[in-house]
Amino acid sequence: MITSSTLGQTTVPIVHDMPQLSRIYIFCEKKAPHEEWIKNWSKIKGIFTDIAPLCKALQQAAQECDQNMISISFVPSSSESSKPNLNKFDSSFMYTQIIKEILLSINFEQHHINEFTIYCRQLFAANPKELQNVEKFEQEYYKHLPIWWYTYPCFLYSMLNRSLGMMEVNLIIRMGLFIRHLYNHIAKLHEEQYVGNAKMEPLTVFRGQGISKTDFNRMLQAQSGLLSFNNFLSTGMHRQVALNFARETMESSDLVGILFVMKIDPSIASVPFADIHGTSYFEERDQILFAMHSIFRIGPMEQIDGNNRLWQVNLTLTSENDPDVQALTEEIRKNTYPHLQGWDRLGKILIKLEQLNKAQEVYNILLDQALTDHEKSFIYHMLGMVKRSQGEYADAIACYQQSIELKQKILSPTDANLAASYNNIGSAYDKMGDYSNALSSHQKALEICQKNLPINNLNLVTIYNNIASVYNKIGDYPSALSSQQQALEIRQKTLPSNHPDLATSYSNIGSVYYNMGDYSNALPSHQKALEIREKILSLNHPDLAASYNNVASVYNKMGDYSNALSYHQKALKIRQKALPSNHPDLATSYNNIGSAYSSIGDYSNALACHQKALEIRLKTLPSNHSYLARSYTNIGLVYDSMIDYPNALSCHQKALEIHQKTLRSDNPDLSASHNNIGLMYNNMGDYSNALSNYKKACQILKKTLPLNHPHLARSYSNTALVYNNMKDHANALSYYKKALKAWQKTLPLNHSQLARTYDNIASMFDNIGDYLNAVLFHQKVLEIYQNTLPSNHPDLATSYNNIGLMYNKISDYSNALSSHEKALEICQNTLPTNHPDLATSYNNIASVYDSMGDYSNALSYQQKALEIYQNSLPSNHSHLAASYNNIGLMYNSMGDYSSAFSYQQKALEIYQNSLPSNHSHLATTYNNIGLVYDNMGDYSNALSSHEKALEIYQNSLPSNHPDLATSHNNIGSVYDNMGDCSNALSYYKKALKIWQKTLPANHPHLARSYNNIGSVYDNMNDYSNALSSHQKAIEIYQKTLPSNHPDLATSFNNIGSVYEKMGDYSKALSYYEKDLEICEKTLSSSHPDFAPTYGHIGMTYSKTGEHSKAVLYCERALRILESSLPASHPHIQLYGNNLEYVRKQM
Repeated sequence: MITSSTLGQTTVPIVHDMPQLSRIYIFCEKKAPHEEWIKNWSKIKGIFTDIAPLCKALQQAAQECDQNMISISFVPSSSESSKPNLNKFDSSFMYTQIIKEILLSINFEQHHINEFTIYCRQLFAANPKELQNVEKFEQEYYKHLPIWWYTYPCFLYSMLNRSLGMMEVNLIIRMGLFIRHLYNHIAKLHEEQYVGNAKMEPLTVFRGQGISKTDFNRMLQAQSGLLSFNNFLSTGMHRQVALNFARETMESSDLVGILFVMKIDPSIASVPFADIHGTSYFEERDQILFAMHSIFRIGPMEQIDGNNRLWQVNLTLTSENDPDVQALTEEIRKNTYPHLQGWDRLGKILIKLEQLNKAQEVYNILLDQALTDHEKSFIYHMLGMVKRSQGEYADAIACYQQSIELKQKILSPTDANLAASYNNIGSAYDKMGDYSNALSSHQKALEICQKNLPINNLNLVTIYNNIASVYNKIGDYPSALSSQQQALEIRQKTLPSNHPDLATSYSNIGSVYYNMGDYSNALPSHQKALEIREKILSLNHPDLAASYNNVASVYNKMGDYSNALSYHQKALKIRQKALPSNHPDLATSYNNIGSAYSSIGDYSNALACHQKALEIRLKTLPSNHSYLARSYTNIGLVYDSMIDYPNALSCHQKALEIHQKTLRSDNPDLSASHNNIGLMYNNMGDYSNALSNYKKACQILKKTLPLNHPHLARSYSNTALVYNNMKDHANALSYYKKALKAWQKTLPLNHSQLARTYDNIASMFDNIGDYLNAVLFHQKVLEIYQNTLPSNHPDLATSYNNIGLMYNKISDYSNALSSHEKALEICQNTLPTNHPDLATSYNNIASVYDSMGDYSNALSYQQKALEIYQNSLPSNHSHLAASYNNIGLMYNSMGDYSSAFSYQQKALEIYQNSLPSNHSHLATTYNNIGLVYDNMGDYSNALSSHEKALEIYQNSLPSNHPDLATSHNNIGSVYDNMGDCSNALSYYKKALKIWQKTLPANHPHLARSYNNIGSVYDNMNDYSNALSSHQKAIEIYQKTLPSNHPDLATSFNNIGSVYEKMGDYSKALSYYEKDLEICEKTLSSSHPDFAPTYGHIGMTYSKTGEHSKAVLYCERALRILESSLPASHPHIQLYGNNLEYVRKQM
């Protein structure tokens, strides 16, 4: 950095310790005033009052920088028995060797020089001095030797060092001719100076430079191993000169000064080096110049003068016969396309190593240099491969199409090269989700291959597999299965019965059956694959682990979680024996086991496994690797299942941060992260943020996917879910229909995803009170599952439960109970005794018994559910809270208010400790507690509880949200019971107003609201309005409910009560008898709901003077209550008083 003295005094303290800054120069008019303060800052290298010495200092700094920029690779020493592992050392070692081999294989021509100078003119367009050097280089290149040019003070030296040191492929290719000439020149001098000279003694040369602390530590760890200088390397004959260089580098706190002492055997011919005295531009200097990729053995290392930042490192030049060098060279060649020539070899290596930007540089330059259509067609094809690997599928397709257009000019229509292009373009369309074009392209490839290949040629297998993959993604599983079976038939005819590729085919077929939900066929297919692999592979082979995982996945879908866990653990054992403790495949196994534990509701072990996977990935992968994002997502899903939404949200946000740093803004993985975050906000009741994230997910997908793509359908479903929870049923239904439309265009009629969409629509109808349509859609779900799943599959249990819930709502208790019992039977046959799904079934059965008035059985089943939750879930899990709430409501119905209050408080305590203060579950619990207080006659606490619920809803929900109506309704009920008709009517009307805005005109909630308002008018003796309100309720019920629904009975009872008060006992009795008729058809004879009806009929008969009938009905009412409620229940005393009264009337 160059700064003025005035600015420097304020700036230097701020920037001095920045690692990017190595030197500071002060440029000012006078030195003296500043000589004192600069002593405090070690990076200030001087005060300059004249531009010339400053420029000289900068040139010297640049030379030192070039000296220290020399790229070095380290290869730790390996045991004799171990095979070199290319993943364990710096990739620059491999690159430099490959580039050297490539350069020595290319026949360069004059046009390469011309292209390089054109490039340099563009590069240095604003630098007149370097433009002169470019001109000199072009005009005089062949007048001077390459070493002269290398040492000539111009752009060449720094450009060459930078290109090799930083692996700038673009520059390396452009400088290829010069690098080749320089290498050959050194080799020629080496032969002249050393080869054949038997009297030559070993040489010792020196080099001083700085290396980073990181590289120094790597060198320490690699002692006795190998060190490669990846650039051309200048060394000297004088130790002190080199040591001075090393000392100077210590001025930078980030570098360690190194004096390399190199022992050289001149007879080694395989590593060219030469004395360039007399050949260099600087003729007077004594220098030994080594060709690129000179490899040395690292010997002893020792501190100089006890300074831990100044070291002498002894090196010995190796030959190509060195065992380690020989083994490394052979391993590198074997894995880097040794049959290829020229830069194409480097391009393919870079693609293989996922160095895609560098690969693109290679092929872009080759494209500029290409002269024929044949060359261009090949390069466009390779650029297509690069673009496809980069995820830029539209660009990949454009490149493939250009390749095809050129090939069509020069090749026959049936040439195999055309098939390869169509196959690759199909894969790119596949990645874009454009399955129609993907399929068309793969089929063109297949047609070409079928015309010029034998019917059993193995190249056809690849195309059949690709076609199967597309069919699989569009849900056309029969066609996918057909293509996989054709691939299998070819392999069966051409390969031995135990060939590993046969195992691959069986595995692929198993995967198709798996996606079809045909687990009975998926399992034997994967088992065949496993059987082959067990016969031909070692016990610890990774492919065996893969087979175990596949079998485990099928067992998991079949609900056989014990076998699923067992096979995943077998896979883990193999990987633990065969792989290092932090290998990524171990992380995959831990993830699979974690998912298996989640399936059985063992979230504690699930979390532990996913965290082990994360630990491995944190140790072995870059901080922004996509697998880390997957781990955070998996952990987030477990926290979600544990109802720990804050931790779940945090994990999903970490995953999103990684994706945002590494992916394009339209990458589908970003959409998945937004979906997960949306789900968490949805679960937390923060619907605004949920909707925002779901819409972001949808926008991302719309940029890259066809309108009917499955991912978009899922996004529509998620958006609908939030609207559903917000009670915006119109938007919810609209988005569900969008999802359904997309699924129906891309999936078979019995696909599981269609079932899930029908399920969502059924839930939508449930929410708007259209229970008959809800049953209809749930039955569509059941029909799909019955046709595609085993009879004991857990999804069937879920379907039966959903149907049971709807039957319960329309008071068809027989079918409700039957459905829930079918679900329970499946769960009991397939799940552990403490699985949460069993608890769900028990709760559902309890709900039916509750509706039937059989509180004893209802309570028994709810307690079974609670016991499961207590044994399988953390003590603050929301399922426990929900269970406490259910039991509390049951005790409330039974009049045991003390027990009811105790259970509701337990629920409240869990929610307060685990949920945000404005979560809807808290509001629900406050409402439940309010109901208990209300029934106890403690109206003050009842009001307080309902108002707390109302406050939560007001702070978290839109002003017309139906849950607000529920709270207004509850508060109205308390005021009603207090006899405060004015406030009761006000709150009931608030509830009605909200429901009228948000619900269909015939929704049952509206009818209940009219009934409540009618009851208040009744208490106010405003019988006209009372009758009008109750009749509105009846009209709604008659349009939407079965003729024998209990809610209709309640309405008849209410109207009867009004007529009774009006003194029209005949009409009163008529309505009471309608009420009684419905109860007799739908309820058990001991149901508590008979009591109010019998009581009203009894009291009406008393008023008409028919006292014997009055006593009969009042006795029936009391007997029912005595059989179903505790003796202390206030209703028993009330009805007992009524009976005593009518008896006295006799």
